Amino acid sequence: MSETQPSQDLPEEDGHQSRAPHRVIGTPPPAKARTLLGEAPSSSVPETPRELPAGPDNPAKAKTAEKVIAAFFILSMLASIGFIAAYVGLEVHSVDATLRSNLALGLSMSVAFLAVGVGATIWVRNIMPDVEQVEERHPLASPEKDREAFTKTFTEGAEASGFVKRPLLRRTLIAASVPLAVAPLVVLRDMGPLPGTSLRHTAWRPGKRMVVYGPNTPLRAADFSIPGQMITVAPEGFAEDQEALAKAVTIIIKFAPGVLVPNRPGQPGTIMNWTVDNIVAYSKICTHVGCPVALYEQTTHHILCPCHQSTFDATNGAQILFGPAPRPLPQLPIGTDADGFLIATSDFHEPIGPAFWELG
Repeated sequence: MSETQPSQDLPEEDGHQSRAPHRVIGTPPPAKARTLLGEAPSSSVPETPRELPAGPDNPAKAKTAEKVIAAFFILSMLASIGFIAAYVGLEVHSVDATLRSNLALGLSMSVAFLAVGVGATIWVRNIMPDVEQVEERHPLASPEKDREAFTKTFTEGAEASGFVKRPLLRRTLIAASVPLAVAPLVVLRDMGPLPGTSLRHTAWRPGKRMVVYGPNTPLRAADFSIPGQMITVAPEGFAEDQEALAKAVTIIIKFAPGVLVPNRPGQPGTIMNWTVDNIVAYSKICTHVGCPVALYEQTTHHILCPCHQSTFDATNGAQILFGPAPRPLPQLPIGTDADGFLIATSDFHEPIGPAFWELG
């Protein structure tokens, strides 16, 4: 492969045209084709004995190893491209599709990293010289003589590694590294768009009927007449929508007359206008880390979160009695429709779940 290519003819002041060669990407300048630091040593300076050999002991074996290494780097490049293609192209809308996607992503990325590692190992063992160097401790401010010695050693090491003199290895390594570096950028798309205000709203709307979670049957206030009962409900039409239920799932509790503590100006309590026949509705999502508050003590009227033991007073606006939860469970305004079924009269008036959702 040619190291240079002619440039286009450019006019100059004396009327002549320039034929200056241009570098090919991945190759050093022609004047520095055998050095990575500064100018090549002048021929007038007496040459000192080399610290490292200029190349491998067995050039024929090194040539074969070069082709093997290049093959591994190309394999890594193809595997990285395959990872990106699998991530973008494979669907994940079902369990089987997600399984196939995970297998394709894991296999392609494993091959990409493994091929680079194997190629680098073969490079070190078959092309780079097997020598040991001992470097003594020096003051931090190195004298000029030591800097020149380091430059010489580094230059010789670069020559001995084959990175400069073997363009096939250099270019295939670059080809393998670029898609491998791009792959994490593609994965960042999983972060998705900013949530905006979507976390402040749930599927509850005015007039939306409550259905019992599981059988998905609507519930009348008259059917829910025994004090001490607690039922998990969901908005009608969203019983199978797991994303919606993650925010909208609600508990309703029936109390005996006179048990609920009404809220007063400046004091917490249950908003009585949001209840129906002593039935009150609270979000089932704990305000600590979002666990379901599925336990209810009839004798104490306490709602318990099983994850970290946050305890809420169901009779007093779900105020916090114990635990790490930072705020009460939001209360859902409820009513009844013309057929007597329990409905929501609006969405929650505050964000539900953990406090960080308020940032949405």
